[in-house]
Amino acid sequence: MKVVSRQRSVASKGVFYFAFCAMLFAPSYCARAQQVKKMPHVGYLSAIDRATELIRIEAIRSALREIGYVEGKNIATEYRYADGNPARLSELAEELVRLKVDLIVTTGGDPVIRAAMHATKTIPIVMVGGGSDPVRAGFVEALARPGGNITGLTNLSTELTGKRLELLQETVPKIARVALLYEPTIPGNVAQVQEAQTTAPALRLMIRLIEVGKANGFERVFAALNKQLPDGLYVPGGPVMNIYRTQIAGFALKNRLPSIYSRREFVDSGGLMAYGTDLAHSYQRVAYYVDRILKSAKSADLPVEQPTKFEFVINLKTAKQIGVTIPPNVLARADRVIR
Repeated sequence: MKVVSRQRSVASKGVFYFAFCAMLFAPSYCARAQQVKKMPHVGYLSAIDRATELIRIEAIRSALREIGYVEGKNIATEYRYADGNPARLSELAEELVRLKVDLIVTTGGDPVIRAAMHATKTIPIVMVGGGSDPVRAGFVEALARPGGNITGLTNLSTELTGKRLELLQETVPKIARVALLYEPTIPGNVAQVQEAQTTAPALRLMIRLIEVGKANGFERVFAALNKQLPDGLYVPGGPVMNIYRTQIAGFALKNRLPSIYSRREFVDSGGLMAYGTDLAHSYQRVAYYVDRILKSAKSADLPVEQPTKFEFVINLKTAKQIGVTIPPNVLARADRVIR
């Protein structure tokens, strides 16, 4: 009987010891589990392709690292790219919503913002790179107090249209006919068309509109341009045009057309000039919104930022190839020159 009693006593102590250890270490395991569950997930929705977005994504990652967020360590990102096909945006936005991300960063203009807006009314949306007025487009109630689940940055591309045409004319004073490529499904493009038509008469320029549809329609676009070659080319950008920027810049180079763009990537690809918002700075500012929202700030209360930095880029190699001499007063205003 004593042996049995002693065994029971030892067993009882073992159970107690096990229970004690479980209680002791449970908070540690719970804390670890909570850390895993609490890792924030950001959705990134782009109208264009991964290769084009890499520079912008790295700008965001770098800014996030500076404030303590390291991708894969204490923050995760779900990337979705429409590859220049606007029809895919709704599906991709809904996919991010199903993944229950904590917020969605949209890049590529109005169609991307609208796709995310239709997919969710509760998940915060941080827009960047949109070219139209977000109030007029119905994304926010006011820049100072957005009022809904959308906030972020606008690049005011529409308002810069007149300035681009002025720069083109200053560079090539004899220019008269300018072809403007635009995507009719992109509200920001349509707004730039309207602005160009308003500004052109005062500059003694005639604007010829060329619609850009799907990516496989560029041969048709180039054929139309070749039939009546203009004196210059204006490209406002857009999902399809951004992906095919090398082909567009190549066409302008081959036909010795002075060209101006809304984004510097076109100039890096061989275009002559670009004037627009400093997108690198804008994308770095995305980190501010991500941080505030992850720390429980409401997107409805975070003001939409307008650009404060702009850049004028000139490609002198292209200028030489197409026989254009950049006037000293224009060259002096350039923020970056490719030689």
